[in-house]
Amino acid sequence: MSDTTETMTGNQGRDYMAKHRFARITARKAGRIADMIRGRSVNEALELLQFTPNRGASFYMKVVKSAVANASMDESVNVNRLYICDARADVGPLLNNRMRFRPGPQGRAMPFAKRLSHLTVKVREFAEETAPAAKSSAGKSSAKKGDSKKAS
Repeated sequence: MSDTTETMTGNQGRDYMAKHRFARITARKAGRIADMIRGRSVNEALELLQFTPNRGASFYMKVVKSAVANASMDESVNVNRLYICDARADVGPLLNNRMRFRPGPQGRAMPFAKRLSHLTVKVREFAEETAPAAKSSAGKSSAKKGDSKKAS
């Protein structure tokens, strides 16, 4: 979590960002965790990350906590109303900027790469009108879909 910044976005308020650069995990593995927490409230995401057995979950837990701490520095932000508006894992360089080699069959050398990634999390406060409506409408639509399948 080396870089922290905040950016302005329209009428929706501020985004508070935290990054973990050069994380010792591949972007492909970390991207699965990013997809899992994107769009969730911060409290729900932290609870989910705490019980997720993947190694990337601990990386993202630290980054989410850092983003929440950045947001809490602003006195006008209610920390309990934050949600993760963006979570991503970008490809970083190779470790020590080079390929490694393992022994291969018949005296050959087989290259492999130790990959790094840049983890980014942005949190934003729920807009006053959309927070309760989004939760209730999502629950109703999934209940209707489940009922129609049972009736068929």
